[in-house]
Amino acid sequence: MRTALGNDRRPSVASLLTATMLAGAVFLPLPASAFSQLNGPVLQKPAPAAREKPVQQALEAPSKTIPMPDPLVNDKAGQGSSSGSGADSSAANAKSVEVIYDINKAPEPVRKLREMIVEAAASGDLERLRPLMNVGGGLKQTQVTADDPGEDPIKSLHDLSGDADGIEVLSILLDIMSTGFAHVGAGTPDEMYVWPYFAEKDIKTLTAPEKVDLMRIVTAGDYSDMLEFGGYNFYRVGITPDGKWKFFSAGE
Repeated sequence: MRTALGNDRRPSVASLLTATMLAGAVFLPLPASAFSQLNGPVLQKPAPAAREKPVQQALEAPSKTIPMPDPLVNDKAGQGSSSGSGADSSAANAKSVEVIYDINKAPEPVRKLREMIVEAAASGDLERLRPLMNVGGGLKQTQVTADDPGEDPIKSLHDLSGDADGIEVLSILLDIMSTGFAHVGAGTPDEMYVWPYFAEKDIKTLTAPEKVDLMRIVTAGDYSDMLEFGGYNFYRVGITPDGKWKFFSAGE
C-alpha cells in the first residue's frame, strides 16, 4: 500500500535486520562488577575513640597551663604593708564625722542661729546677715574669704553674688541650710556643725539620695568637677557648738 506521496510504508528486510541487531546490542547483559569497582576504594570510618581523643584531651586540660591576667585594680595594693598614719588618720576622721538630718539633735545655740540664718536668707536682704556674722574684724567675725579675713563679709558676699542685690548668694545659703549637716571634731577645740553634710564626706561614696541633695545646690557638671577635684568645693557653713557663725565660704 502506498501513501499519497507514493512511498511504501512497509519496512524493508534490511531495515528489520538492522533494528534486530541494535536491539540485541542494547539488551546484552553486562558483566557483573563489584560495588567497590564502581565507586573506588571505600574510606574506613575512624573509630570513635580515636576521633574524640583530641577533643577530650582539650576539655580535660588543666586551666593552669594558661596564666590568668592580673586584675586591673589591685584592691590589696598599699594595704597591710604600711604602718603609717595615713590610713589611721583617715579612719579616725571617718569616725569623728557624724551625719545628722534632724536639727533637733543639735545643741540649742546651733539650732537658734540656724533658724536666724534661714530667716535672713529667705528675706532677700543681704544686710540682715550682718548682725549674725559678728562684723567688726577679729577672730569672732564670720570668715567669707580666705584672702582677706578682715574684709567686711557682707561686702564680700555682695561681690561674690551673680546679681547686684546679693539674691543669688542668699539663695545658695538657704539651700545649704536646708540639707543635713555633719558634726565634726566632737570633744576637740575644732568641734563644729557643718552644712551641707557632704562637705565632710568622700564625694565618690555618695549614695543616690545624697547625690540628689548635692544637686539641689550644684549642677551635674559641678559634681563631675568635684569628682576630678577630689572633694566638695562649693559653699559651706560652719557653726560652733556655742552658736557662733564661724564661716560661710567656698573651697575645700
